[in-house]
Amino acid sequence: MRFEHTEEQRDFARTLDQQLASADVVAAARAWADGDHTVGLALWRRLADQGVTALLVPEEAGGFGGTASELVIAMEAIGRHGVPGPWVESAYLVTALADAGGSVDLLAELAEGAVATVAVPPHTPYALDADVADHVLLADPDGLRSASPGDQLTSIDRTRRLFRLTADDSAPVVAGPSERAFDTAALATAAQLLGAGERLLADAVAYVQQRRQFGRPIGSYQAIKHHLADVRIALDFARPLIEGAALADDDTRSRDVSAAKVAASDAAHLAARTALQVHGAIGYTAELDLSLWILKVRALVGAWGTPAVHRARVLATLVPAEVG
Repeated sequence: MRFEHTEEQRDFARTLDQQLASADVVAAARAWADGDHTVGLALWRRLADQGVTALLVPEEAGGFGGTASELVIAMEAIGRHGVPGPWVESAYLVTALADAGGSVDLLAELAEGAVATVAVPPHTPYALDADVADHVLLADPDGLRSASPGDQLTSIDRTRRLFRLTADDSAPVVAGPSERAFDTAALATAAQLLGAGERLLADAVAYVQQRRQFGRPIGSYQAIKHHLADVRIALDFARPLIEGAALADDDTRSRDVSAAKVAASDAAHLAARTALQVHGAIGYTAELDLSLWILKVRALVGAWGTPAVHRARVLATLVPAEVG
């Protein structure tokens, strides 16, 4: 099966890539990690103006009523450029609201660029960037409730600023859990991992063409080529799983999303390890921009369901339940 984007989708991808390439995203990410959100929030607003925050919002709430395929395009670009912020969490909330017929006013705010974050225990127990979000919610068995941020926790990725939440004594904003919203968040995370993996591979290829040993670029050595080729193959195998999961129907969506998350996690992790190896000692330094993507991959692998959780979801669809 081949997954071809429409011309409109390709234009959207090109526009996002050009906009992010022209912005100093690395500086925004480093400032975000240090607690300065000014540049990062300006970048959020720029992407909101491009329609990223309105992709999944229904048209009646001022959104585009787009598909998961458009979400994958946007999240891959965000991962490739290392854009900070709770993009996945916002997509989760939009999906949960749309599925439950939630507040049209809140959906309209999110479409216009309001920042939202959410914690969904047990797989996502802490809220990302709760200190800068306009809307902070915590999931419980009854649904999503407004919450207040508490202690900040340390993530291996300094741009992922995690907070404990305390739910307010109020009625749920959205009633009941939403499996489709969790699938949307897991798929968005997989797309970010794919984008980060592509960035790591591109940086590794560029570096091995510059670094020389014994009078020749290290990229000319067969062993280096094989390592980079393995990364290319892994990313190319993950991409159709992600694209396929974006098109899956209700019967297979959870299985397909989990398969995509596992493949993207494995491919991005391999890309991070290989990029670190070919860069040598300099690859371990925080000053090198490569570290932003290496640490982001490590954090995203466990975000919105660990590989073990998603493998178990896939296995559950392949092994028939025992007859009691």
